[in-house]
Amino acid sequence: MSSTEAPRVLAVIPARGGSKGLPGKNVRPLVGLPLIVHSIRAAGLTPGITRCIVTTDDPQIADVARANGGDVPFLRPPELATDWTPMGPVIKHALAAVEESEGAAYDALVLLDPTSPARRPEQLDEAVRRLLADDALDGVISVSEPTFQPTWVGVRETTPGAAVERYYAEGRGVTRRQDTPRYLRINGNFYAWRADFVRRLEVSWFDEGRHGMLEIPEKQAFSIDDEYEFRLIESLVTSGLLELPWIEGQA
Repeated sequence: MSSTEAPRVLAVIPARGGSKGLPGKNVRPLVGLPLIVHSIRAAGLTPGITRCIVTTDDPQIADVARANGGDVPFLRPPELATDWTPMGPVIKHALAAVEESEGAAYDALVLLDPTSPARRPEQLDEAVRRLLADDALDGVISVSEPTFQPTWVGVRETTPGAAVERYYAEGRGVTRRQDTPRYLRINGNFYAWRADFVRRLEVSWFDEGRHGMLEIPEKQAFSIDDEYEFRLIESLVTSGLLELPWIEGQA
């Protein structure tokens, strides 16, 4: 990529069929739109994203995505859609398939899990900007500050029935939350990686690369895995506590 060319950024939405925690969640309506469509809409409103694709093994998910403007250029191979398939091979396959079909390389890849629908386009653009502005970074990930500080309240039971002990030694002697250091967590809302890092990724993105972070509010950090989480995020949106700019009246 030359300094005068806009970076080519591929957004990938992974949506495997066969969810165990909440069957059919990727196509279940969330405030009037199938869950996966929220990620499609977010990518569509992000100026810096060149193309957004859905990678799925499920024909129903593919049909719903296409009916709502989604780009589903292939069905994911079954061996990349098991309960044990890590994300690395999935995004490598998606990137390789798109680059081969287009005959052109991408500079960056943004991963948008449909179970984390509360992201904003400007955050995705900022993540890519930070990534490409620093040659030392392989990726930029979304983080947030949880409502509790685990180094202070985290405990564990060493053996069944035993007294609890602190999980983190750093919490010893701390008696007030205000005295604990600030704690951030990876929330899975979005990931931005250099395309060449994705191409060489083996197992663990966290262990294999050097990453920066972009902090977002904790109220955006939901990952929907069960009925409780689905209804909770829907309640936040319908009450106006969480805004999704592609929903009418919330732009």
